[in-house]
Amino acid sequence: MTGPKTPPGKPPRFPFDERDLGRFREVQQLAYACAGRVAEWLEPGVTERQAAGRLRHELVSAGVGDFFHVPFAWFGDRTAFRGFRTPLQFFPSARRLAEGMPFVLDCAPVVDGYTADIGYGGVVGENPIWERLDADLAEYRALIVGEVRARKPLNEVYAAVDALIARHGYDNRHRVYPGRVIGHQVTRLSPRGPAGATLFGFGVRTLQTLGRELISERLHGRSPLWADGRSSRHAPTPGLWAVEPHIGFRGVGLKFEELLVVTEDDAYWLDDDLPHVHRWRERSARAARSARSTPGAAAGPTPDTHEQETVTP
Repeated sequence: MTGPKTPPGKPPRFPFDERDLGRFREVQQLAYACAGRVAEWLEPGVTERQAAGRLRHELVSAGVGDFFHVPFAWFGDRTAFRGFRTPLQFFPSARRLAEGMPFVLDCAPVVDGYTADIGYGGVVGENPIWERLDADLAEYRALIVGEVRARKPLNEVYAAVDALIARHGYDNRHRVYPGRVIGHQVTRLSPRGPAGATLFGFGVRTLQTLGRELISERLHGRSPLWADGRSSRHAPTPGLWAVEPHIGFRGVGLKFEELLVVTEDDAYWLDDDLPHVHRWRERSARAARSARSTPGAAAGPTPDTHEQETVTP
């Protein structure tokens, strides 16, 4: 499904109804549930290839028959894409998980054409650097939705994320993705081509749909790929965007990835019932309880679920 045709220069109308959004939300929940089960299964000695294979098995068992892209798993300093020079290095490797190592699971299932693209970060055991990155990552979620709500050009939102990364003293790791993308549009994939078939890690149906979208959007002076270059110097296009701010410090990398809803005059995250959001809120609640139990300490603010804002722990 794509948005209705519009004259060059005019943004399309929002192309989905509430039923569509509900289906996208279901697929995103399914993806996170499968990634969560794999995260619980992980232990020292497991390889990235084994983890990615387990994630694919979980998704197929849950009814997934096609993929926007194949499942990925990254361990240790590969979560920060250290030393990545070619796209082939993104594919799962023989790297084995060890105590204290961070991990990132990434999958993009398609069910009845409805697509999700998620990133699930975690750590085996304890890692203080990972904990600090995770606490700070909450700020990026609030920043992105606020900037998009303000109808800032996508390249300027990217720059605002870069500025926050610099203030935190971290590295921008989404710039390592092909095209330096921090996000991409998600549509309902057409049923053309064989379901489940992949090429270069992407579903054949994905490549067909993305190719049509690239041509169509370019004719209107827009791009379905969100990066920091000239092609992203336009207001956020109404639709669904999979957004993945990815930060790193030394050998630790962390991201979230989830669907952002962009209408003609608003923006909001499709779902707040997600593992990283719960983790941030629980950390904030612990900090508030600790502050209340300390004489003279003031409790910090609490999340406003209506505005979908997050707080710094």
